[in-house]
Amino acid sequence: MIETHVWDLVVIGGGTAGLVASRTAARFGARTVLIEDNRLGGDCLWTGCVPSKSLIAAADAATTARSSASLGVSVNDVVVDFARVMEHVRAAMYEIAPVDSEESLVEDNVEVVRGRARFTGPDTVDVDGRELRFRQALIATGASPGLPAIPRIDSVDLLTSETFWDLRTFPERLVVLGGGAIGCEIAQAMARLGSAVMLVENGPRILHKEDERASAIIHAALIADGVDVRTNSSVTKVSSTDRRSGTFTLTDESTLSFDRVLAALGRRPNTAGLDLQLVGVRLDSHGNVVVNSRLRTSNPRIWAAGDVTGLPQFTHTAGVNASVAATNAILGLTRKFDSAVVPRVTFTHPEVGAVGLQTKDVTGGHRIVTCHHEHVDRAVTESKTDGYTQLVVDKRGRVLGGTVVGPRAGETLGEISLAVKNRLTTSNIAGTTHAYPTYNDGLWNVAVADVRHRLSSGLFLVATRTLRRLRSARLR
Repeated sequence: MIETHVWDLVVIGGGTAGLVASRTAARFGARTVLIEDNRLGGDCLWTGCVPSKSLIAAADAATTARSSASLGVSVNDVVVDFARVMEHVRAAMYEIAPVDSEESLVEDNVEVVRGRARFTGPDTVDVDGRELRFRQALIATGASPGLPAIPRIDSVDLLTSETFWDLRTFPERLVVLGGGAIGCEIAQAMARLGSAVMLVENGPRILHKEDERASAIIHAALIADGVDVRTNSSVTKVSSTDRRSGTFTLTDESTLSFDRVLAALGRRPNTAGLDLQLVGVRLDSHGNVVVNSRLRTSNPRIWAAGDVTGLPQFTHTAGVNASVAATNAILGLTRKFDSAVVPRVTFTHPEVGAVGLQTKDVTGGHRIVTCHHEHVDRAVTESKTDGYTQLVVDKRGRVLGGTVVGPRAGETLGEISLAVKNRLTTSNIAGTTHAYPTYNDGLWNVAVADVRHRLSSGLFLVATRTLRRLRSARLR
């Protein structure tokens, strides 16, 4: 049965993108409905950001206790209770959950409909037999973990970033497939909690999207925490004793025994069952919904945001994309999403943060300026100097990108992102008073170094020498 009234915006998916889009539209007075067949809050709340950072917090606490002797503080008998660690993880989820609840959406004038949605016509969506009419729609169905194409891998009960958080029994031997951000974060955290962790990456290095120096630092950090890192390796044979334990044979004929296996091999967009072909929404070769810079699909009445698109798969980009898409849809604006300034952080220890241009992007007109953290006083006081702060700048000193490796790198990255977005220069950063001592000193030191470089060459040098001579002459 088709309902007679028409929704201004139908939002499909209740993760970050769907929540932000529906609330944005409702605030503009649009009649908005959000459709979700699972828990509201999406991956970030239930299987991504919140649980993983809660696990990392527990792992950091255990490591700090074990390593405190170097600071003159001795802690004996550090005991990890994995069941209580996972209770902490779940408690964090449920504490945040009310913010994304149906009740909070209703308070924001968003109606929530439970069920699976599929397009049935140019202006209709079916939700388990209930047909809704719309003026515009927004797809925010997210993505799901990719699975490995390994012979007989289906004989193993694989964990993914979605199911890992259901663990109740501590895995004594954990194999992690994939050396991206998720794989590295969980591998290191579990090793710090006491598991024997083996990480298998088929590429030449982990964190392949980051600068090679950053990748090397995290590789060394994982090894120091006990992770057995195997790069240029893949699984060729699976021998399972039961659904959870067994042995992998790798390309070099070595073997790895495991109690559990985590597949951290990227994510695939959730578009199955939406019947997008009926409404002319185009997908790319990877199954992502194709959008333009304004987040509009090939159907001008339908928009998309979040992990279901081919744009960077981060919670923060999902939220920004959704805001842009909903604003354009409801107000008829032409706002664009700036895909060139997307910060990313890997929450290993140390953290890796990056935004904008990186070393591989440098051309003849760019400079790379670096401060190693043995020159950052806060890092020295905490004995955490194995990192660096780096900026990519042009000839005028404008900040084009940067990388930070160190504790709380994600916080420093905010200032760099602002500088890149607003085309600020290192003079702007150097001329701003920064609190001391902080890890942000690395960024300030880089900015000062670049300003000094520019002042010591070319027209800057001629100008400063001329001003100095004139000043000296006046004071005679």
